[in-house]
Amino acid sequence: MTVPSIPDSSAAHIPAADAVPSELTRVLRAPLLRDAAAIHQLIADCPPLDLNSEYLYLLLSEHFSQTCVVAQNGEQIDGFISAYFPPDRPDVLFVWQVAVHQRARGQRLGQAMLEHLKQRLRGRSLRYLETTVSSGNRASRGLFAAMARRWAVPLQEQEFFDTALFANQAHEAEPLLRIGPLDSG
Repeated sequence: MTVPSIPDSSAAHIPAADAVPSELTRVLRAPLLRDAAAIHQLIADCPPLDLNSEYLYLLLSEHFSQTCVVAQNGEQIDGFISAYFPPDRPDVLFVWQVAVHQRARGQRLGQAMLEHLKQRLRGRSLRYLETTVSSGNRASRGLFAAMARRWAVPLQEQEFFDTALFANQAHEAEPLLRIGPLDSG
């Protein structure tokens, strides 16, 4: 699925790692409704991420666009982050999924998307970033550890969703990772 490039006031332009000067640059922006099918396909192409329905990605693009990020390179979506502020916790951004297409891996795109999201939310009361990552997902664990180092803040881990809570499927436990306190500036 391809998506045409649309200017977005929250978009950031970064050079694609394999781009030559005359080629495309990657745009980091809020998702649009028409991105939902491409986001769904991206998640399907990024195991071990849990694939949700296209409807959910429509909802994320409509209701949570300001806390989600799409990385678009020309007509292709190379990355996506879904995140939200949990009710009654306005100082915490919960990152639900981070997906980077295989063609864009090794370029620190996950880090760029998280940094973009943090900068976009500047001025809010954001103090902590939280996520759950199974022990077997080394790439995601590495990403969040790298962000804690980059931001020079602690990363703490605690039990959160035990395997027994996933009653209808075989699923690893999802411990909670908490990064912060973040600089509010």
